[in-house]
Amino acid sequence: MRRYTAVYADCQREEAGLSARSMAGTDHRMRHEGGEGPVFVLVEPQMGENIGAAARAMWNFGLDRLRLVNPRDGWPNERAIALASGAGVVLDRAGICDSTAEAVADCHVVLATTARPRDLTKDVLTPEAAMAEARKRIARGERVAVLFGPERAGLANPDIVRADAIISVPVNPAFGSLNLAQCALLLAYEWRRQEGGVAPVARSLAGGRPATSIEVDRLIEGLEARLDAVGFFFPEIKRESMQANLRNLIRRMSLTDADIRTLHGVFRALHVKRPGRK
Repeated sequence: MRRYTAVYADCQREEAGLSARSMAGTDHRMRHEGGEGPVFVLVEPQMGENIGAAARAMWNFGLDRLRLVNPRDGWPNERAIALASGAGVVLDRAGICDSTAEAVADCHVVLATTARPRDLTKDVLTPEAAMAEARKRIARGERVAVLFGPERAGLANPDIVRADAIISVPVNPAFGSLNLAQCALLLAYEWRRQEGGVAPVARSLAGGRPATSIEVDRLIEGLEARLDAVGFFFPEIKRESMQANLRNLIRRMSLTDADIRTLHGVFRALHVKRPGRK
């Protein structure tokens, strides 16, 4: 397996000058070295653009182990670095192989991505299950390879035969062909998602804090007093149910301390007409 190191120095220097807008979401102060993870093997990729986009998808989720089997347009490929957009480190470390057998020779588990049914008896895994298995095996000290086929027709049967299991993405049956980089992105995302430590739902408080119950009580009391003054709770027989609905509505909002202050100001402004304002 051959390696090319720092083959894109000029492109990378140019890339370093990209504006913050063109590299949205990137914090250049942070460094991530990739660490242990599955090896992504692109078998006979046809377009440098797809190699670069796959490398970018990998590095987005902390993966840096890439191997290329007979890239059609040769290697190195300037189009690949252009599409990698900040993930040139993955391409610099990429191994170049003459065959799939060579690319996975040091791997203990091989998983193959394919969208087409095969006349082979194999376990078929979702991306989630595949990356869960990869994590389990890598934790044991094993090396896991994930095969991605050429853009035009996908993996050939001999490569599928070499795999221990198949990864199948639950796509639209009427249009099941995924772009190479899209498929790499799905697998890389599942790998990172299962790392743990990231809540499925998180709330950004913009530097504030959740409002306390008593703060919400005071907000409701102030609002009800102003509504009472204008005869909102009418007829009297409906007052109790109207207040219950109003209180429930406000408490469903999950307000912050800043929200409370803003709403107090809104209610005061609605209650008093300011001189000189229409």
